[in-house]
Amino acid sequence: MTQPRRFTSARVIMAGSVLALLAACDQPLDLDLRGHFGNAFSTTDAARGVVAERPKPDNRGIISYPGYQVVVARGGDTVADVANRIGMDANELATYNGLKTTDVLRRDEVLALPRRVSEPSPATGAEGTGPIQPPSDVDIAGIAGAAIDRASASKVETTELPAAKKASDAPVGIEPVRHKVVRGETAYTISRSYGVSVRALAEWNGLGADFKIREGQYLLIPVPDSPAPKRSAPAASSAPGQGSVTPTPPSASKPLPAEKTAPAAKAAASTGAPDLGKTQTAAKSAMDMPVNGSIIRGYKKGKNDGIDISATPGTPVRAAASGSVAAITTDADQVKIILIKHQDNLLTVYANVDAISVKKGDSVKRGQSIGKIASGKSNYVHFEVRKGFDAVDPTGYLP
Repeated sequence: MTQPRRFTSARVIMAGSVLALLAACDQPLDLDLRGHFGNAFSTTDAARGVVAERPKPDNRGIISYPGYQVVVARGGDTVADVANRIGMDANELATYNGLKTTDVLRRDEVLALPRRVSEPSPATGAEGTGPIQPPSDVDIAGIAGAAIDRASASKVETTELPAAKKASDAPVGIEPVRHKVVRGETAYTISRSYGVSVRALAEWNGLGADFKIREGQYLLIPVPDSPAPKRSAPAASSAPGQGSVTPTPPSASKPLPAEKTAPAAKAAASTGAPDLGKTQTAAKSAMDMPVNGSIIRGYKKGKNDGIDISATPGTPVRAAASGSVAAITTDADQVKIILIKHQDNLLTVYANVDAISVKKGDSVKRGQSIGKIASGKSNYVHFEVRKGFDAVDPTGYLP
């Protein structure tokens, strides 16, 4: 079974659609959330994040870190031109970056090196000698770990750092996470995954005005402009049996008076009748499952605002509860999304739905078919329940 893809972009777009419907039904959907709608989700936090400038390469275009090296292209360079300038086989460099040797590169476009070349030095136009070393007062593990936690682990390439001693004249900086692009990703989804602006991602990697990326491309994730605070040392603790003596609590200095209590009534003798509380059927759940299948990805606030339920392509997707169709839209990857509004300020979201059989404004009944599981490898439906503006765990409403 294909691993369910992250719905980070869909999550933001769906939230914007919901809020647009609730706050301004006569206005077009604000899919980029530039209107904000009060306390709605906003992408401005990532845009406001201040990131450092990308380090300057040497005369060859090399930027060297302890874990890897990259090369920055000049305007009009082909992959072969870059390879000749750094003394590397052109086919090796092209294959590693998913390119051809004759491909023309953009100015400042970044290529990852499959192996290390000679280190930058003043002789090659660099300010120092050797790879860029982390500052002594920066928690590199904390910065890299936080970035990797925000993204799918299967899409992040990590490299074990060599145990090299920092040279006194080596340049200083933070080694960024290196991300390998997989099919279906865009610059927008990657920037949201790591909490950086798409413009900063483009500037660090020399992307074009359309922010286009390719499968197999390596991207440097911009690092913050200010270093992360150092982790505080654990508080010192005294050895067992040492330290201050615990005072006797006031309640222990004078015992409470003895009390004699009698039961209010004797327990009734057993009649042998069945316990109706144990045999009664549980109350009907608030919602039905949109498809009959197993949950392959659970709810996790901030990372997966719903659940993914597996089903074969073509399986009917049903309305979880009665309501009205609030919107039918698509996310940035053209995945179709249906939003249904219910009583008690509830709204359900269904993504990865094809052959949609309802339209905006239609009233739907609980269990009514609204579409089918899309064909292809993504054989599941993404289902969310929202109460007002907030996503809640759908399993609390399902049987």
